[in-house]
Amino acid sequence: MYKTSITTFSSILSNPIEYLKGVGPQRGDMLRKELAIFTFNDLLNHFPYRHIDKTQVLKIKDITPQTEFVQIAGRLSETSLMGEKKGKRLVASLEDETGDVELVWFQGINWVQKILKEGERYLVYGRVSFFMGRAQITHPEIELIDANEAKGKNFLEPVYPTTEKLKARGLSGRAIGKLSIKLFELLSEKDIPEILPASIIEKYRLLNRYLSYRQIHFPENNELYLQAVRRLKFEELFLSQLRLGMLRSERHHFSRGVIFEKVGNTFNEFYNHHLPFQLTNAQKRVLKEIRKDTGSGRQMNRLLQGDVGSGKTIVALLAMLLAIDNGYQCCMMAPTEILAQQHYQSISELIKGLPVNVKLLTGSSKSAERKKTLMQLAEGEINILIGTHALIEEEVKFKNLGLAIIDEQHRFGVEQRSRLWKKNEVLPHVLVMTATPIPRTLAMTAYGDLDYSVMDEMPPGRKPVKTVHRFDRNRPQVMDFIKEEIAKGRQAYIIFPLIEESEKLNYENLMKGYEEVKAFFPEPKYWISMVHGKQTQQVKDENMRRFVTGDTQIMVSTTVIEVGVNVPNASVMVIESAEKFGLSQLHQLRGRVGRGSEQSFCILLTGSKLTNDARERLKIMTATNNGFEIAEKDLELRGPGEIEGTKQSGVLNFKLASVVADKPILEVARNEVERLLEEDQEISSAENLLLKSYLLSQKGKTVWSKIS
Repeated sequence: MYKTSITTFSSILSNPIEYLKGVGPQRGDMLRKELAIFTFNDLLNHFPYRHIDKTQVLKIKDITPQTEFVQIAGRLSETSLMGEKKGKRLVASLEDETGDVELVWFQGINWVQKILKEGERYLVYGRVSFFMGRAQITHPEIELIDANEAKGKNFLEPVYPTTEKLKARGLSGRAIGKLSIKLFELLSEKDIPEILPASIIEKYRLLNRYLSYRQIHFPENNELYLQAVRRLKFEELFLSQLRLGMLRSERHHFSRGVIFEKVGNTFNEFYNHHLPFQLTNAQKRVLKEIRKDTGSGRQMNRLLQGDVGSGKTIVALLAMLLAIDNGYQCCMMAPTEILAQQHYQSISELIKGLPVNVKLLTGSSKSAERKKTLMQLAEGEINILIGTHALIEEEVKFKNLGLAIIDEQHRFGVEQRSRLWKKNEVLPHVLVMTATPIPRTLAMTAYGDLDYSVMDEMPPGRKPVKTVHRFDRNRPQVMDFIKEEIAKGRQAYIIFPLIEESEKLNYENLMKGYEEVKAFFPEPKYWISMVHGKQTQQVKDENMRRFVTGDTQIMVSTTVIEVGVNVPNASVMVIESAEKFGLSQLHQLRGRVGRGSEQSFCILLTGSKLTNDARERLKIMTATNNGFEIAEKDLELRGPGEIEGTKQSGVLNFKLASVVADKPILEVARNEVERLLEEDQEISSAENLLLKSYLLSQKGKTVWSKIS
């Protein structure tokens, strides 16, 4: 898309870090290994995590019990060793014209004793405490001074993130600060030129770029520091959104896709006579987006996120019927056999009576049946193929694949997914679905290069699941409630948490729990299925099948019941030790019930001692069924690094910005990027030339979470 570079950015920042005075080969090697600081530019972007205010020098008489940290100047009058063995300490007295203060060292006594000189003047900084009514500073920073008058620094002193290995080589957080000072002695404004358009800087009153870097490292005061942080956070988010916007724009302009020209008879017949319920406005909106994409002549690459039970399968089926009416085949890939079978059964049921040939292909498909399916597929006789990873095998060949749908996309690797859409000369359209609601801020960053659709409404007739929190002492009442539901012909899940560190403990907890459940629900009046990690896949599938078909009334499990498993008759979800689950997990588990027309219930069972975080999670779960609200809260509580599917996303590796705390800045940055790309798609106007040049100099440094 971009051909020429306009400006060469300062070469000094690309210098290897060992060339900086005070570093050298050995320290340079340590900085590379420990902090990924390879160049001067990496050090420039290694920001302090706090600053020490050494701008003021206080008189000793002004120290009060409210003083936390202090910087004082005075003459060292006497030093003495006190105590023995573990209680041994070095004590010194520092005096100015207003009083004296005690300095104390418990560690490094021999070294400190050698450098202290009685009668000399020192500048001292440290945390103040009071002992026997006298001010005391333990392990102070101490610096010999020549002048009669000591002055504070003209900037707040930075303290940088470091590691124990670096500290051992003399590179503490403060020592790295000295390297930063050396770096800034070499830099001028031309080395850190402005890259943002002047109109944006003016509009948001952003600090100059060079000044921002200088003030974030060595701020003159707190106000300038905050301005620098705001400017650099905006730049970080703006550049992230711009790169994503360019990727999206590039795909829109240069990808070629098959064209679905018409809405045909099969689609209309199903829409008018076979729909099980009226579509929600959200479903209609997503369908319009899909129709627009598939008729544009470019490849659709759309992420469809919808809360549990929002009706994604119907939208996927309608998209497939659109492809079929235009002479193309479709496939739908699910992460497990149970899910693939469920999709096959529900879709077969929905299109009964329509001229659509649907087949299932999984790892356990019988040889003769498999051979027949592959032959029919290659000849174009199969319209919809539903399956698992089996779909991406080399021998699976389509005559003309036009649409590939992937359910729970985060369960598949990028390579696995891409092998699916390489099964056609012209790339098929891609629709990936997830039942894990993604907060808007995360969608804008982790998936910002994709087109994404949100389904935030429930189909009519669905009753919200009633969620309650109960303590262990209420267990008998909870079990009695399950009996009442089973007496009405319903079924129940009882889920135990996974303890990651111990498979043995998981198994023991489950077996203990299983025995307790059996004591409440004795056979032959009640039948129980159990699923756990030590079972073979065949046994798991069989136990799950028995529950799905209603042969057992209760499912006991440690594994998270698969997203998408659909047992409309199940009306109770009991989550044991619910305080050990994250919000997202709790919400996904709750989504296994409430899939029929009857009222369903989710009971969160916990011990009596709960952390504040656990209380907050339980409170949120009992207050709302809205997955998007829950996802936002989950993001606030845990941060983006822990949200499923985002750990490997390069776009979330921000140095300063946070998609949670800096949501308002992110929104503004995104709006400005959209406006810029609308007005100057090639980023070639005079105002944007430096920005374009900077992007070219950075190209290839970011990993994107593209779906294809």
